[in-house]
Amino acid sequence: MNWLFVAVAVLVVLLVVVIGIYNRLVGLRQSVRQGVADIDAQLRQRHDLIPNLVETVKGYAGHEAATLEAVIAARNAAARGAPDSGSEQQLKAALGNLLALGEAYPDLKASANFQSLQNELADVEDKLAAARRALNAAVARFNAARESFPAVLVAGPLGFAEADFHRLDASEQGTVDQVPRIGF
Repeated sequence: MNWLFVAVAVLVVLLVVVIGIYNRLVGLRQSVRQGVADIDAQLRQRHDLIPNLVETVKGYAGHEAATLEAVIAARNAAARGAPDSGSEQQLKAALGNLLALGEAYPDLKASANFQSLQNELADVEDKLAAARRALNAAVARFNAARESFPAVLVAGPLGFAEADFHRLDASEQGTVDQVPRIGF
């Protein structure tokens, strides 16, 4: 009778431990999913700002049609593509060209609307970088919890796969490695 009581007690303790591990991993996995959703929201906000910025520039630099068309084409490609595709880097480069037009047109640079949109875009880029850092932190916490003992024994069978860190795609890696050009 004592052995039966001990066996049941051990099973109950193991069940409580597994439930605790499961609940913790579920919470951490939700943090990772929230991080991905936050990045998507910031990308969506960036995509929504671009038409306003292009329209503002059109009024001042109408003959710069090639730059404006490149920005719109890159925005549309990025909107259709995955967040980690090269289309986001192409969009970033096209936006850089668009913002450089502000230097060529002093009236545009002085436009309150252009400055406001430029500041909003810079704010979105800052938020996007913060969202990527938050995602990577959430992934690190989830993967560490998943791979620690005793969770490592039950995580796989319970369906908890390793989460991926946000990485630069191939088109971004070459850009990040270069020293930025600064001109006066």
